[in-house]
Amino acid sequence: MNSPNELYRALEERILDRDGAGACAVYYDLCRAGRPLAEMLREAARIHAPYTHVPYHERIDDGYVNFVNNDHCLLSARAAGRLAGMVSPENAALPMAQTIWYIPTGLDIWNQKTNRAPGHYARGYEDPGGPPPPPEIHWPDREPERVAGDYGEALAEWTTRVHRGQVMDAYGLFLGLMKDERNRERALAQLAFAGLIDLQDRVFLNRSYTTGHKAYRARATVELGERIGWSGAHPVLYAGALDIAVGPRWYSTYECASNAVKTTIDGETLRAVPYAGASDAEAALCANAGTLDAAETAGTADAVRAGEPENLERVAQLLKAGKAPAAIADAIQIAAAQVLLETRGAANFSIPQHCYEYCNTVRWFLDRFRHPQRLRMLFMAASFVARAAEHQRLTGDAEPPEFAAPAAAASMTLEAKLTELRRAQLATDLDASHAWLQACLEETGARAPIVRALADAAAMIGNDPHNQEIALCFLEDFGRTGAPDRDLLLHGAAHHTAGHRKYGDHRECYRRYAGAMGLDEAP
Repeated sequence: MNSPNELYRALEERILDRDGAGACAVYYDLCRAGRPLAEMLREAARIHAPYTHVPYHERIDDGYVNFVNNDHCLLSARAAGRLAGMVSPENAALPMAQTIWYIPTGLDIWNQKTNRAPGHYARGYEDPGGPPPPPEIHWPDREPERVAGDYGEALAEWTTRVHRGQVMDAYGLFLGLMKDERNRERALAQLAFAGLIDLQDRVFLNRSYTTGHKAYRARATVELGERIGWSGAHPVLYAGALDIAVGPRWYSTYECASNAVKTTIDGETLRAVPYAGASDAEAALCANAGTLDAAETAGTADAVRAGEPENLERVAQLLKAGKAPAAIADAIQIAAAQVLLETRGAANFSIPQHCYEYCNTVRWFLDRFRHPQRLRMLFMAASFVARAAEHQRLTGDAEPPEFAAPAAAASMTLEAKLTELRRAQLATDLDASHAWLQACLEETGARAPIVRALADAAAMIGNDPHNQEIALCFLEDFGRTGAPDRDLLLHGAAHHTAGHRKYGDHRECYRRYAGAMGLDEAP
């Protein structure tokens, strides 16, 4: 058997040749050799990190603004690490297989968008024959910048460089900040914060949008770095931290959130003077512990979806009433789930799916960090949900779903119903997915096998495994939410897996996996 180093060299060759099948074949050899998942995640990041950055996430081509997509390789790796523990044992290696399958198609998006390179985002690329063109490195790696003086001042300087789009200077300084193990938590909190505050302020008739991707990339950086161990996670920082300063950058929603705190929490009238920091009143509300009952949750979801100013006022009212930030985030997630559940057009999932992932990332941020401005993320999430709801109304795709179990389910075992649920998911049948999920939910104590079935279905559908992460977000939140109607989040996972836009043969990777692992392919 080849040594691990030889296998990783072969994996790199297959990925840079944009050979998904060949890369997966090497991955299966790594699995058979018993290589740990953390190691494989690190090596995958090392291979793709130089090639998943773009000069700018937007371009103007002959007077037309075009969006240059955000990297999905790192996000997929985060999902692979999390889903591996949720799926059935025989599918534990499948989420990472989907990541390896995708990475070769996710390299050098900049040139893909102009059809100078093959891949997931190329539309009209003509294969000239022979080896594919090598992917281009748009932002080279660099050495850390030495951090001298006060750490807080250096962290503020990093944020300024990000704001100004000084990409390499910001990246070098962040690498230096991460060298200080005593203050590393502060750096990671600010990385996640910088991602969350970068959120576009409109979505209707706008295809050039960030939709929270900086936050998702930052969260993936944190989780993967911790899984791998920071001593060996430099490739993850290169893949995830550098991009935070790449333009365009959108801070108007965060400005709105900050001013909402200033007016509704601090009770001040806005003036044309510089503001900074967080007030004592804002800080005190972070300690709120109140929960929301079913009526309060439903009322909050309605207010959030209604738009400005009701959405912002509702968040402020709940905070001043002593409700916990996490409980408010849970209610906002219910609103985001409702928007996605009302979406039926496969091509129209982009805004609601990203909106839900943003709300999921906000909830993670509230749990994970004690950032001084963390309350403002609630106002940002409420703003995003209102925009998503408006977008779906304006595009005529806002049809409330129905959850009714099939009559035949009454005489069936739970396992038989779970089989039908998996079959409906893989057939991408929205209505059947909801019907069989509802039948399973009517079984007392059946939540753990339902979560496993939904995770399996998400892992089996590939070709853009960022979509697996959306289902994962619903399942993560189901496990931690305090919202009374948490089963709605399971319907959200099923709805997205069945309904989102599929690319190519979305079960090819799974079929190859089943064959390599000696499994019977699921129905």
